[in-house]
Amino acid sequence: MKKLLLLALLSSSSTLMAQDALKKRVIAESDKIESKVIQWRRDFHQHPELGNQEVRTAKIVADHLRSLGIEVQEKVAFTGVVGILKGGKPGPVVALRADMDALPVTERVDVPFKSTVKAIYNEQETGVMHACGHDSHVAILMGVAEILAGMKKDLPGTVKFIFQPAEEGVQDKSVPFGADGMVKAGVLENPKVDVIFGLHINSPTPAGMISYKPGPTMAAVDEMEIVVKGKQTHGAYPWDGVDPVVTASQIVNGLQTIVSRNVKLIEAPAVVTVGAIHGGIRHNIIPESVKMIGTIRTLTREQRIFVHKRIEGIVKNIAEANQCEAEVKIIPGYPVTMNHEELTRKMVPTFIETVGKDMVQEVPVVMGAEDFSYYQEKVPGLFFFLGGRDPKTPIEKAAPHHTPDFYLDESGFKNGVRTFCNLVLNYAELHGR
Repeated sequence: MKKLLLLALLSSSSTLMAQDALKKRVIAESDKIESKVIQWRRDFHQHPELGNQEVRTAKIVADHLRSLGIEVQEKVAFTGVVGILKGGKPGPVVALRADMDALPVTERVDVPFKSTVKAIYNEQETGVMHACGHDSHVAILMGVAEILAGMKKDLPGTVKFIFQPAEEGVQDKSVPFGADGMVKAGVLENPKVDVIFGLHINSPTPAGMISYKPGPTMAAVDEMEIVVKGKQTHGAYPWDGVDPVVTASQIVNGLQTIVSRNVKLIEAPAVVTVGAIHGGIRHNIIPESVKMIGTIRTLTREQRIFVHKRIEGIVKNIAEANQCEAEVKIIPGYPVTMNHEELTRKMVPTFIETVGKDMVQEVPVVMGAEDFSYYQEKVPGLFFFLGGRDPKTPIEKAAPHHTPDFYLDESGFKNGVRTFCNLVLNYAELHGR
């Protein structure tokens, strides 16, 4: 019995020493590769591509993975790339995800690698820019792939590197795209993924800091289209028509009561925003119809269903009260980004171990949306944020995501590389086979 116990202790000690050696290699290799990660990011920034058009980006990624001896799958869900690295030791299958697409935004930041790319979007010419930091996500994951491939024989389990297109969406939504498309293409199978991790750069957070939240982390997003139909008439004789403009105005106000009076805000916030109203062409004509479009953000499935029903009820009842007709169309978007609570609890020590306790923070929910949620519907997942603000820059001067002035401090990228690597190693240690 004593002999068996001694053998078990020796085996455990040997495993811990091997794990410690791998983590030391991660630190050393991430120092070496930092400049390469930054150069990759700058190259992608200078050559941005919109959703499902990431041909150049995908080729660079695929060529890099192949050069590391990683098995590569291309053209997954249009332009996606998947790399499969089989470690030399038994262990779980861990997936890491980066999104590759840019946005129809014209860059104003004066940097040597500024984007001057143009494209046609919604029938208008526009600049194209990595205004949400996906260029950094790709570069970081390429660095992770290089480090982990370099320790392949000592690596426990299998790592899937998922380089995903179209997180920001596409104009043609008739077929699955983005994470939904990748899941339906089978990226979580063959081999079956046990867990998935994803990160997103965050411009207001100090560079290199890790932020996270257990449970609901980012909102579900849906679009709404409302058409109010009245009866056109001369603006001087409103009694001869039915005014859809006045009705639409009442609907906008009515929709605000969903959040202020119907949603239990003590449980979870919600947002209902009308972003545009189109109707009429002349100052003295009451138009026949008015169209409104907007966004809906919710944080639970039950809340999502409830808010949709309230929108339909308010719109149709106000329209009927004003002798108008109304059509409501709700276009489903991404589900809630839901961090697996037990997984999050187990992996937070990895954040602290990697960047230090003072550089890790738990944050409130974010009402923005992320299609990483599609992966989390299938397997346990953890989505976290990596800071990208120069600490010398006041937070109020940090340009928001999706704006022409979006800017990243690149000094924190190394923490992203190290965190991904350590999540793989620590998860394998906790869930070895």
